[in-house]
Amino acid sequence: MTKDNQHDPLMNQINGENQFPYRYEGLEKAASEVLAKEAFDYIQSGAGAEETLRNNRQALENTRVIPRMLQNVGQIDLTVRLFGKDYANPVFLAPIGMQKLANPQAELATVRAAKKHQVPMIVSTASTFSLEEIKEAAPDHPLWFQLYWSDKNPDVSLNMARRAEQAGYEAIVVTVDTVMLGWRERDLDNQFSPLKAGYGIANYKNDEVFMSKLEKKDDKSIVEGIVENFFHPTLNWKHIEKLKKATGLPILVKGLLHAEDARFAIEHGVDGIIVSNHGGRQLDGVIGSAEALPEIVREVKGEIPVLFDSGVRRGVDVVKALALGADAVLIGRPFMYGLALDGEQGVSQVLEHFLADLTVSIGLAGASDVRSAKELETK
Repeated sequence: MTKDNQHDPLMNQINGENQFPYRYEGLEKAASEVLAKEAFDYIQSGAGAEETLRNNRQALENTRVIPRMLQNVGQIDLTVRLFGKDYANPVFLAPIGMQKLANPQAELATVRAAKKHQVPMIVSTASTFSLEEIKEAAPDHPLWFQLYWSDKNPDVSLNMARRAEQAGYEAIVVTVDTVMLGWRERDLDNQFSPLKAGYGIANYKNDEVFMSKLEKKDDKSIVEGIVENFFHPTLNWKHIEKLKKATGLPILVKGLLHAEDARFAIEHGVDGIIVSNHGGRQLDGVIGSAEALPEIVREVKGEIPVLFDSGVRRGVDVVKALALGADAVLIGRPFMYGLALDGEQGVSQVLEHFLADLTVSIGLAGASDVRSAKELETK
């Protein structure tokens, strides 16, 4: 998408009216005041002592862009090309399940706001509404489907991938860092599991293969079956190869932090990588995603796209990730807070502010498009 900067994005946001929170910290605080404690803790917290959660921010804050001057940034083009398709923004909505925790309209509200701002969305396996319902809410908007592999019922996973392809999704994202759930102390303190509470059952409830394996079809049996499906400690590269053969869609793996794993991904036919530590929600005490990104980019050498996730809060974080070599960037908690505050309009406000911030940041860095942002130097 090309943006005409004749009118400064900052000036466009200053209109004298009572505004939705601009600062991420303000969003987080406001969300904490409207959400139930257990819901807010689930969305905001990290695993263990939350070292990884802090490391994500520290890694980005320790990355410093060296801006270029006199580069003619009169027009900013945020378009990015991935897997032969043009996307209007290098910012994607990360896969977050059980969005009903934040708002009853959940993913339906999120996808409508994403469509308004041309921000591609990755839909979670554990969504409140089915992948088909979400696609129907924004039929011409680009969606990817995030898949949790099932050891117990791999045919359920393969069928979900087929459903996504049939519904018009454009890629499959396999999350590989959740072979078991992280030790999430705040959820334990609250004795809260939204999965067990039935917040993310729609894709399973609407899957004929999954339902055919249940003796009882009530919600309790469905939830018990889902919990069993989520545990997949034997997940390995052979499963990725099997999935690759079952769909014509590009396959990305989300959750890599080691360069050697990136090489394995290429060798096993993976089409893209998302560098991520699950927003600090899985293994505590690991490196921030921004620390892992440059080495993985060097290993990949442009053979497949590398996306970045975990810790992104502002537009300049996207600029930093692009400068470190990412092809696109995922955001998560910011839009969830917007969803909690005002549903579709809340997500829309977050995205409007975030993209305006990104436009300002990329221009002040001396880049006029994603390609030139990737050429910026960092310290």
